[in-house]
Amino acid sequence: MTARLELSRPHARALALIAPLVAAVQPDQLELPTPCAGWPLRRLLAHLIGQQYGFARAARGRGADPAGWADHPVAAGPGAALAALAGSADSASQLVDAFAAAEAQDATLALPEIRPGHLFPATQAIGFHLLDTLVHGWDLAATLGVPFDCPPDLAELLLWIAEQVPVDPEVRGPGRAFAPVRPVGADSPFDRALLLLGRDPRWRP
Repeated sequence: MTARLELSRPHARALALIAPLVAAVQPDQLELPTPCAGWPLRRLLAHLIGQQYGFARAARGRGADPAGWADHPVAAGPGAALAALAGSADSASQLVDAFAAAEAQDATLALPEIRPGHLFPATQAIGFHLLDTLVHGWDLAATLGVPFDCPPDLAELLLWIAEQVPVDPEVRGPGRAFAPVRPVGADSPFDRALLLLGRDPRWRP
């Protein structure tokens, strides 16, 4: 990997991978547990949509306000799954366009949830969300009991990003972005990335 990566296109592919999973969610599945400890599927979807809107705002130079990163609530009721699908599609479309423009302009993004007051290069910010997208895509698939077919090149990219995530307690542990690293013994790059990020590839509902 070189310092001058272009990640907006692989990121768009990662977003496309999770769209069918969101579309497959049924109303009676919204309270299912997910690999994100303490988060039912409804909360995971709210987080996914909120982060997509938040990163899109950041890519347009409006990311400094933490309120712009709030979860996008998924209400109860028979229309909840469809509302989540619509919110996910809209936020993903906005994010693809915003990231492509930010990367082309070598913009810097404010990401207050990661480091308040600091500006991140666009490509680094895109890498953060690419990791989030693929891992939460796996979360969705595991929750629904379906395979998550990540292309090998995206899996290798995910592993490369995961290898750069710090392992200190400020980042790892209860209430933090990631759980402690699990013993790495998996063969596939994707499973190795999950273990590095504290996920158990064998997780089942």
